[in-house]
Amino acid sequence: MTKRSAMWSGPRNLSTAMMYSFAARGDCRVVDEPFYAAYLTQTGVDHPMRDDVLRTQDQDPDRVAETLISPVSEPIFYQKHMTHHMLDEWNTEWMTHVTHEFLIRHPARVVASYARKREAPVLDDLGFSQQVRIFDRFGGGIVVDSSDIRADPAGMLQKFCKAVGIPWTKNMLSWPAGGHPADGVWAAHWYNAVHASTGFEGPEGALPELEGQYADLVDAAMPYYEALAASKIT
Repeated sequence: MTKRSAMWSGPRNLSTAMMYSFAARGDCRVVDEPFYAAYLTQTGVDHPMRDDVLRTQDQDPDRVAETLISPVSEPIFYQKHMTHHMLDEWNTEWMTHVTHEFLIRHPARVVASYARKREAPVLDDLGFSQQVRIFDRFGGGIVVDSSDIRADPAGMLQKFCKAVGIPWTKNMLSWPAGGHPADGVWAAHWYNAVHASTGFEGPEGALPELEGQYADLVDAAMPYYEALAASKIT
């Protein structure tokens, strides 16, 4: 029986590094943001490399959902999802067949990192409110903070694997530089740092100091982050 692990996060949350960590296990299939093209098609949002995403990924959310619950040969199927890609009007029956995990990160770090890649983000771009909505809809889930993983990768991943119900392996601590075959085409814009990495970066420093609209965005996101942080693995 395959363990289907749906990891929900917003952008700039250590999500790609976590996907690489699971891919390095040797017993795991991974998929990178499978609903991205469907989200772009449905919303008309303009993102970097939009045309390339639409060209290379299925735009039908029902067909995408079917791939996430269809049989696979690997014992673990790790699904990297962006919370804002899952639109309210879509059929979510497939989500009853997966284990839900939630990767969180302090909003100040998310906003500062995201703004370096795409200017003038709004709250809906960052996935905080959508993350809480999914958490509440499915009666909770396993929550892990990216800062805790970076501070103690081995310790936190062991706790995370135990919570998910899969064996821990030290293979999760490193991966080859240069990306992964499962990367979406958008990796060329978003994944520079993780492509240069071979493991998790060290502990994060002080929170960035933001001003103006970015500080307001952090304030708007904080209640959602704090709501999930109250349930995180420690």
